[in-house]
Amino acid sequence: MKIENIKTLGDLKKSGYQFKSIKDELRDNLVQKIKNKETTFEGVHGYENTVIPELERAILSRHNVNLLGLRGQAKTRLARLMINLLDEYIPYIEGSEINDDPLKPISRYAKELIYEKGDVTPISWLHRSNRFAEKLATPDVTVADIIGDVDPIKAANLKLSYADDRVIHYGMIPRANRCIFVINELPDLQARIQVALFNILQEGDVQIRGFKLRLPLDIQFIFTANPEDYTNRGSIVTPLKDRIGSQILTHYPTDIKTARLITQQEAKIVESQKQNIQVPDLAKDLLEQIVFEARESVFVDVKSGVSARLSITALENLLSTAELRALKTGDEHTLLRLSDFVGIIPSVTGKVELVYEGEQEGAAIVAYNLIGEAVKRLFPLFFPKIEKLKKQADESPYDDIVSWFFNQTDGFELLDDIRDKEYKNMLDAISPLDDLLGKYQPNLSKDDTYFVKEFVLWALVEFKLLSKHRFLEGTQFKDPYGSFIGGI
Repeated sequence: MKIENIKTLGDLKKSGYQFKSIKDELRDNLVQKIKNKETTFEGVHGYENTVIPELERAILSRHNVNLLGLRGQAKTRLARLMINLLDEYIPYIEGSEINDDPLKPISRYAKELIYEKGDVTPISWLHRSNRFAEKLATPDVTVADIIGDVDPIKAANLKLSYADDRVIHYGMIPRANRCIFVINELPDLQARIQVALFNILQEGDVQIRGFKLRLPLDIQFIFTANPEDYTNRGSIVTPLKDRIGSQILTHYPTDIKTARLITQQEAKIVESQKQNIQVPDLAKDLLEQIVFEARESVFVDVKSGVSARLSITALENLLSTAELRALKTGDEHTLLRLSDFVGIIPSVTGKVELVYEGEQEGAAIVAYNLIGEAVKRLFPLFFPKIEKLKKQADESPYDDIVSWFFNQTDGFELLDDIRDKEYKNMLDAISPLDDLLGKYQPNLSKDDTYFVKEFVLWALVEFKLLSKHRFLEGTQFKDPYGSFIGGI
């Protein structure tokens, strides 16, 4: 029987419907998805062998879950994706504030309505997209907000005394009966509010202003927490932790390939940017490597974490930097340049927490240095390693490039806002670069060649074979000793 035809309690009984708790519902649908070889958490990358199996085990165990991890680790995303494991529609007593199941009502309203109307009790249907409630745990949250309180206006309108439980106004948790309820940043919830959750999690009691209510609420709780919160802003009280069935540790992507996949999926890129800006694969890898470097930097607070949002917003800023230059120069299409990475600095400075030494250096300088560290880390994957100490007689693949700059007494300036044609001509003038790329990267596409050429120059600076000076209009590259000797 179609749900459109099931409008009363009698129709529901005839359809063969049976009550099922939300935890059993999640479990049964997960079992079916796994048997059918379906992806259980679509769009979450890097957790296939770690977090997702643990979360699946928690669901099979019918546990409430605490997702513990640093910021930007898809904790809320995982919680929201759990609605895909719910039945598409469930029936509830029409007019019920807490989604009473027709075969297992728990509120006074639903019980009295069924007693009065019997099998003609009206039934409504709730779609799974409406079975998700979320609350950010802020210090101003009260018991009345999440559990409920006595409503004097309701008491006056219905002419009821405060001793009548019909004067109760239900909070967010009772209204999320038969739903997934998420409390984000749980440690930020005041301890006395956390205590109010004890009975709901374990015994199913709801205690409001002295009313003795027995509401066996049917809720799948998902909590999220940041380990930093345990020391800086608050903590999860021990008895509450004891009542949460599974605590699952989340983490950042462990490789560039996965990180790139997440960034490309989440970044909001304008269609015109996709069509008009050529982005080499090396540039995408470099962007992710900057984030990896930030997570290891001595200037960045490791305990605070470096969110995946850094690479997402940095990619958006990076493409906008290239687009802005093209708009100014009149180029319809443009190549992404390594110098465009200066445009991501505002994304970096807003996403990292610096330790004392980092504050002394300055956020912008730390961000700029992270770009250099990322270049230095990726360079040996494409070109011969540059040895820090080598004998004077030993030849290096980079000697000709260094010699070319030695002969440029005024240095080599690569301006930010020049047209693509001029940018290419300037890099083509450094003829030893063509020889280097032809020998070690012969299969580069023509467009990617220019980004790689600039990449080589930045790398030679990081390995102290060249010097680099950043000024308002662009970047100047020089031989580190040539100008000194020339002056003598």
